[in-house]
Amino acid sequence: MGRLTWRFFAFIWLAQLAGILIIAGAVWLRHEAREAERIIASSPPANFMVASAEATLAHGGPDALKDLLTEMRQDRFAVYAVNDAGVELLGRAIPAATLATARADADASGPVRRVRGDNGTSLLLFVPETRGAGAHGHIGAPHDGGANSLPSHGRGSRSPLPVVPLLTAMLGSLVSAALLARYVARPIRQLRSAFDDVARGKLDPQLEQRMGSGQDELSRLGRDFDRMSARLRALMASERRLLHDVSHELRSPLARMEAAIALARQQPARAADMLERIERDSARMDVLIGELLTLSRLQSETMAAPAGEVQMDELLADIVDDANFEASLSLRTVSHRCAAMAPVAGSSELLHRAIENLVRNAIRHTAPESDIEIVAGMDGPSRVRIAVCDHGPGVPEEELEAIFQPFHRGANAASNDGHGLGLAIARRVVESHGGSIRAMNREGGGLCVEVLLPVRRA
Repeated sequence: MGRLTWRFFAFIWLAQLAGILIIAGAVWLRHEAREAERIIASSPPANFMVASAEATLAHGGPDALKDLLTEMRQDRFAVYAVNDAGVELLGRAIPAATLATARADADASGPVRRVRGDNGTSLLLFVPETRGAGAHGHIGAPHDGGANSLPSHGRGSRSPLPVVPLLTAMLGSLVSAALLARYVARPIRQLRSAFDDVARGKLDPQLEQRMGSGQDELSRLGRDFDRMSARLRALMASERRLLHDVSHELRSPLARMEAAIALARQQPARAADMLERIERDSARMDVLIGELLTLSRLQSETMAAPAGEVQMDELLADIVDDANFEASLSLRTVSHRCAAMAPVAGSSELLHRAIENLVRNAIRHTAPESDIEIVAGMDGPSRVRIAVCDHGPGVPEEELEAIFQPFHRGANAASNDGHGLGLAIARRVVESHGGSIRAMNREGGGLCVEVLLPVRRA
C-alpha cells in the first residue's frame, strides 16, 4: 500500500478506536452508576432468603432467626434484620440512607419485608448488595475483614472493563479501516496510473471502466478524465491533420513556383510571365499563412474579443457594399434585410471578418446570376440572428458540421477556390464572442449559415 493508503488507514482506524473507547467508556460508566444505585438485592435468590428468614422467625422465634442470620452472614445473599430502633440483630452497621430505602420499600412479599415476632418485635428483613460501603449508601461498613463487615464474595468496588469485547471491537475496526482505506485509495491509484498513461502519450485510458459507472464523486471524476482524454485526442488529431493539410496546401504553390523558375531559366523570353505566376502563388501563400496565424490565435484564445460595442446594421451594410462589388464580376448579387438590432459586445474587426468570410463563401458556391441573401434581426430579447443564404448545390447532411473544420473539402467544393479556412475562422470568432454558428440546407437547394450573437448588456 502507498503512503496515501496508510494515511487513510491510520486516520480511519484512530477515528474508529476513539469512537469505540468513548462508547464503551460511557456504557461502562453508566453500568457502574446503575450498579451503585442498587443498594437492596431484589433477585429471586434474595427473595427466597428473605422468605426463609421470615418463616424461621414465625416458627422458631427471634433466637432461631439470629442463629440463621449468623450461619448465612458470609453467604452471597446474607439477610439483615433491623428493629424499629435501627439496630441490626447481629450488630452489623447500616448506613442511614440504606435503612431509609429499605423502610420505604417494605411490603408483605417483596425483597424488603416487615415482620413481627411472637413477642411483638417488629423487624425489617432484606438482603443488601454486598459491594462494601461507600459514598452511595451501600449497606455495611467498608470491608475490613471484621465480624461486623459485609462479605465481599470476591467483588471489588467496580466491575472490570470488558476487555474481550473491546479487543474484538478493535480487531473489527482494524479490518474495516484497512478495507475502507483500500476502497478510498484504489480510485486515486487508478487515476494516477491514468495520468502516467497520458504522460506517455496513451490517450485512451478508459478510466470509467476501471473506476465503475456509479454516481459518486470518484466515478464522476473518472468520466471527466475520460472526456478530457478524448478532448486531448481530438486536439492532437486535429493538429496532425492541420499540419498535413498545411503541408498539402503549401506544396502546390511551391511546386508551381519551382516550375516557373525552371521555365524562366530555360526560356528567358517567358521570364515576365513566369514572374507574374510566381507573384500570384506567393500572394496565395501569404494569404494562406495569414489565415493560419489568425486561426491559430483564435484557437489558442490569445485573440480575445475586446469589450467594444458593434452596431451590426452598419457592419452588415459595409460588408454588403464590398461583397456586391466582388459578386458583380461573376454576375451575382448580394441583398440584405436588416431589422432593428441591439448592439453586440465584441470586436468590430473580428466580426466583420467572420461575416465577410460567410458572404464570400456563399458567393463562391451560389449559382451564376443568383442572389445571396443576408437576413438579420433580433432572435428574442438577448440575441442577434444573422443568416447568410445562397442558391448553390448545398452540403450533404453528414458534412454540415465538418465544413467548419480547417481545410475541410466537401463533395461539392473540389473545383472551388479557397483554402478551407474561412468557415473555421468564422466559427472561432463567433464562439469567442459567446455566440453559436450552424449550417443547414435550404429547401429547393442552397445553404444557409446562421449566426447567433448575444447583445451587449447594459
